[in-house]
Amino acid sequence: MIESLLLTATRVITFQQQRQLTNASGFFFERDGHLFLVTSRHVMLDVPSRHQPDRIEIELHIDPENMVQSSAFSIPLYRNGKRLWRQGTDSAGGIDVAVIEIERAALPETVVYRAFTPEHLYSPSEQIEVGARLVMVGFPLGFHDTLHHMPVARRAAVASSFGLRFQGKGYFLTDARTHRGTSGAPVVMRIPGDDSPVDKLPWLLLGVHSARLDIGTRDLGLDEALGLNCAWYSDILMTLTED
Repeated sequence: MIESLLLTATRVITFQQQRQLTNASGFFFERDGHLFLVTSRHVMLDVPSRHQPDRIEIELHIDPENMVQSSAFSIPLYRNGKRLWRQGTDSAGGIDVAVIEIERAALPETVVYRAFTPEHLYSPSEQIEVGARLVMVGFPLGFHDTLHHMPVARRAAVASSFGLRFQGKGYFLTDARTHRGTSGAPVVMRIPGDDSPVDKLPWLLLGVHSARLDIGTRDLGLDEALGLNCAWYSDILMTLTED
C-alpha cells in the first residue's frame, strides 16, 4: 500500500519552450469539483533572477497496480499573453504561493493521485504548539524515487508561534533541513488522535514551503546556516481557489 500523503505531491519542472529550467515541488488541492496544482509563486515567475518559464511539467502515476508507470503532463502558464496561474497579496505585500487549475478532461483516465481539500486546512481551534512535529513532502534538488516516481519526506518542527504572522508576513517558521527544489512542498501535521488508515489522508495542511531563511551578518566561516524556513499559511488557498 502506498501512503496517501506521498500521492499528494508531484515533481514540478519548469520550461521555457523546450529548454528545461528548474526543479520544484507541488501538490494537489481540490475544491468544489476543481483540481489545482499548488506550488511557490517564484516557481512560476521570479523577476529578480530572470526566471520566466512559459510552461511546467508534472509527473503523474497512470497505473494504480504499477507505480512504475508514469507520464509527463504539460501545463501552459500563459494563454494569449495572460498568465493562467493565480497569486495573491495581503497587507504586507506578495505571497509566495501560486495555484493553477488542472483540466480534468486532459488527465489520463487511469491517473492516480490524492488531493488535499478545504477539510484538511487547520482551524482556529487547532492547538498547534511551538516544536510540534511536521512533515514536508517534496523533491529536494530533484531527488526522489526515480523508479516509482515518489517524493521523499523530511521531518520538521514549528519554529515560531503558529497563528502569528512572523515579522508581519503571512508565514510561520519551520525548523528543517531543506534544499532547492523543495519550494512548493506541502507542510503537514498528522491529525492529533486520528488513527485512520494511511490511505485516508489523516493530515492537516498547515502551509506551503517557500524558502530557507538566512541573515546577512552570518559569518560563513564560523556560523552554520540557521536551518529555518518560511511556510506560508495554507488558508491562502481558500482565496486563490475561489470560483
